[in-house]
Amino acid sequence: MENKKKNSNIHCTVKQCEYNMGTEDYCSLDMVKIGTHEANPTVPECTDCNSFVKRSGCCG
Repeated sequence: MENKKKNSNIHCTVKQCEYNMGTEDYCSLDMVKIGTHEANPTVPECTDCNSFVKRSGCCG
């Protein structure tokens, strides 16, 4: 993704995501979609970033 612009409102440490800034722990999207893989989420680990796209050439 060329010409990424840091969204200082979305902190992200997932370097494997196409939208992560790479050099900083921020997302370049204007907004993200958050979801869950649980019927009744009760802890943060139950939630997912549904905007995640694996960075090409990353992470085998």
